[in-house]
Amino acid sequence: MFLNVTLALFGGFLMTIKLFCLTLLFALPLGLLICFGSMSRNRVISVPVNLIIWIVRGTPLLLQLLIIYFGPGLMFGVNIWGPGDPGRFTAALVSFVFNYSCYFSVIYRGGIQSVPVGQTEAGKVLGLTNGQIFRKIILLQVIKNIVPPISNEIITLVKDTSLARVIAVYEVIWAGQTFIKSAGIIWPLFYTGVYYLVFSAFLTWLFHEAEKKLSYF
Repeated sequence: MFLNVTLALFGGFLMTIKLFCLTLLFALPLGLLICFGSMSRNRVISVPVNLIIWIVRGTPLLLQLLIIYFGPGLMFGVNIWGPGDPGRFTAALVSFVFNYSCYFSVIYRGGIQSVPVGQTEAGKVLGLTNGQIFRKIILLQVIKNIVPPISNEIITLVKDTSLARVIAVYEVIWAGQTFIKSAGIIWPLFYTGVYYLVFSAFLTWLFHEAEKKLSYF
């Protein structure tokens, strides 16, 4: 029984890892674009972008999942996500990317604003372009400054992936819960916590090493 449970949970955990990795792959660069939009001097850009960030940060991810998945079908009568498991996974991925890119954008913004303005001015005096100033002076300092807060968000993402089960995405907790109905046992549900703890511990160690590498600033 233990081996069967472990294999079943591992299958669900692979889906959790897939959702986690793809969310980071798309949300990290998208968050930077949203950050630039929120900091734009053009109010036509910055006002709606900041409004979207405010709405996303002020409402639960669970609500966003439900609206993004069910909304198009109920409002327009069209299932834009496609049928079956691939469609549900795509909707979950879009929801997570949309949510976390907004959170990452705020972290990016704080990191950029934490770099003294004098360094930008010094770069201009040296004849550097804005792009060169950002790449050679600001970017590495921003990365160092955002590692602690962004690591917290990424570890939170590990646990938030469990919310995908509300739209029937087969992840690790869903796998554990099936044994309550099929075998009348609850310990596999507690066992799912081991997967989260091990993965979170690995990420914590990884970010700790990253902070040490960036300690030369």
